[in-house]
Amino acid sequence: MPITTVITPELIKDSFTYSSYRSHIDELLKEEKTTGNNHSPDMINYTRMNVQRMNRWDKTVVINAELREKVEHLTTPQIWLVLTEAWCGDAAQNIPFIAKLSGHNPLIELRFILRDENPEIMDAYLTNGGRSIPKLIALEKDNLEELFTWGPRPQALQQKYLAYRADSKGISQEEFINSIHLWYARDKNGNINAEFMALID
Repeated sequence: MPITTVITPELIKDSFTYSSYRSHIDELLKEEKTTGNNHSPDMINYTRMNVQRMNRWDKTVVINAELREKVEHLTTPQIWLVLTEAWCGDAAQNIPFIAKLSGHNPLIELRFILRDENPEIMDAYLTNGGRSIPKLIALEKDNLEELFTWGPRPQALQQKYLAYRADSKGISQEEFINSIHLWYARDKNGNINAEFMALID
C-alpha cells in the first residue's frame, strides 16, 4: 500500500504533539477514561501506571553521546509519527526516549496518533501480522517518504515476547508483563540507544 494513501499532511496536521498527547491522557483520566473504546477499571489502571512510567522516564532517559551527536547533525527535515495508545505499557516505556531523542534536532517534528482511530495506518505497519504498538514511522517532511520504522519494542525484548507467545512455560500473563517492565528498568535505554544508532545511519 503506498504510504501516501494512508499518511497525509492533513493527518499529521491533526495529530498530537508529545505535550498535547500527555495532556489528552490526563484529561481522559479525570473522566475515568483512557484512549480507545475500552474504559474498564483495568485499562484505567494501566493508563495511570503508564503516566507514572512516562513521568519517570521523562526525567531519567539516557541518550548516549554518539547517538545524540548523530541526531544533532541530521540535515533533512523529518516527521516522526508514532502510533500509540495510553493503556499500552510498551508505549509508556519507549515514547519518552523517542521524545527526548527527537528534541535534539529542531528539524525533527514528533507527532502522535492513536492506533484504534487509525486502523488503515496501523494495518500498513503490522508486526508479525499484529497491531503492535508503539510504532514509529520516520518520514521526510517534504514528501512523506519513509525513512525508517521502529517498534513496538527493542528487538531483544521482542524475541522474549515471541518466545513467551510460543511457549509460556507456565508463566502467567501478569508475571510475564511484570518481567517486561523489569527488563526495561534494568536495560536503562541501552538496547533502544543501539537500535536507533543503526537506524539513524
